Amino acid sequence: MPSLDVEIAAVDGYPLGAHVWYPDDLPASGVVLIHPATAVPERLYFAFAQYVARRGLIALTYSYRGVDGSRPASLRGFKARMRDWADLDVEGVTHWACERYPALPLYAVGHSFGGHAIGLCESSNLLRAAVQIASHAGAMRVVANRRERARITVLMHWIAPLLARATGFMPGSRLGIGEDLPKDVLLEWSAWTRLSNYFFDDPTLDAASRFARVRTPILSLGFDDDLWATRMGIDMLVARFRRAPVTRREIRAGLSESGAIGHMGYFRQRSGAFLWPETVDWLLSTGMRNAAGVAPGAAAPLTSNH
Repeated sequence: MPSLDVEIAAVDGYPLGAHVWYPDDLPASGVVLIHPATAVPERLYFAFAQYVARRGLIALTYSYRGVDGSRPASLRGFKARMRDWADLDVEGVTHWACERYPALPLYAVGHSFGGHAIGLCESSNLLRAAVQIASHAGAMRVVANRRERARITVLMHWIAPLLARATGFMPGSRLGIGEDLPKDVLLEWSAWTRLSNYFFDDPTLDAASRFARVRTPILSLGFDDDLWATRMGIDMLVARFRRAPVTRREIRAGLSESGAIGHMGYFRQRSGAFLWPETVDWLLSTGMRNAAGVAPGAAAPLTSNH
């Protein structure tokens, strides 16, 4: 499956490393932006991007500033907050795709924080349809499993902030918990997890008003073995979409071949045959109804279980 290495300028001009995946011998019928999760390498999304391209769509994968292919030579002293990923990076990627492919409908699939960005970004109203994968209000209180909540609380409220302040960045790769992160990304994320309603309680972000402005149809997928994006956390997040029609689906991990999906498993190839076709089918069918002026939520219930 052919792909092209590209560099995309964020809103402030910061260069983001990215790949564009093209269909083989087919005129593309649309563009799918794949917004990544926190501290996740771009390669996790390559298999899904290749599947999207086989379905006749252009797929775009990339990394946020400070992470993986968009990382500077040194993270010490690198200035970036988590909100910059939405306000500067996702906004920049979305407008780049609109300018690069003006004749094609635009879609997005956001994983965890990537789904948050769909709610935070004004440019989401340029999308025909969007999918949130394991995206939830990340307050610590939504983690139902007590052992996991205790582990994550110690990590996010004590160990990670101390390490970030001491080293000038979050050395996630050394701890085996994902990619390294800029210090202020980690500190802002940590602060949000302490709030009862996550970033919706941060008055400097105005997240509730941002989510309320989004009109794009959204499919929100959750998995019953995800210890972080629990049903409570996902429902807290999607409830903030006041104008966007939301289809909410909870998928049983036992239906997959491996019997496990969790927070990261959706994008692994072993889940692809089970999960990916329905996602792309939903994007295309909802996008067509949206373009035709049919109420996008009319054909789908608010909540369904698989």
